[in-house]
Amino acid sequence: MFTETIKLNLTDGQMSAYIAYPEKSPIGAVIAIMEIWGVNNTMKAHALEFAEAGYICLVPDLFWRLGPDIILDADNPNDWMLSLDRYFNFDYDLGAKDMEETMEYLRKLDVCNGKVGAVGYCLGGKMCYLLSCRTNIDCAVAYYGTYIEHAISEASQLSQPFMLHQALADTWVPPAICKFIEEKISYKSNVEIHKYPEAEHAFARHGAESYSKEEADLALERSVSFLDIHLK
Repeated sequence: MFTETIKLNLTDGQMSAYIAYPEKSPIGAVIAIMEIWGVNNTMKAHALEFAEAGYICLVPDLFWRLGPDIILDADNPNDWMLSLDRYFNFDYDLGAKDMEETMEYLRKLDVCNGKVGAVGYCLGGKMCYLLSCRTNIDCAVAYYGTYIEHAISEASQLSQPFMLHQALADTWVPPAICKFIEEKISYKSNVEIHKYPEAEHAFARHGAESYSKEEADLALERSVSFLDIHLK
């Protein structure tokens, strides 16, 4: 398996990205959209998971406009203030535009079949929701997406295949919010929701106290099957 770090030329500037390539011929491509901690070892591990499943997987430096290539640690209390500051100053509209340009970059790669999906974690989960509402991305998967409810008015435009993993022991996205989101989007035929009653926020974050191998493995299996349907 081959990995590299590249610079993507976007309309407004350059964004770093980590890419993992599968050993076999790629099926399509996946954008793995980070949590609030940067392109860290967890996100690189996710990239390898999807590369092992046969996909080109690109992890963009989503917060590049707020300071490029900053990597923070969720287990380091000293990193929380900067991470939250970047989180709450992030411009979702510009981020969605950047991800759409990233999607178009991947579609044009010679080694890609032209189909691109996205998988996002925490804030990245909301980005996947926005991509499904605003772009022609082939599919998107959101893990415990935060503040999707703030953009629920866009649900009428949720037209692309969308999978949502809800952690029902999540303190960032509590059960009442999970239920509200479910009620607003689950009626759509292109939406698939999976619930994990005992899982906490970031249950798929490798090495975290919240990590739950059983739920993470099940969610990954479901995600890959979903990608296979829409990206092959």
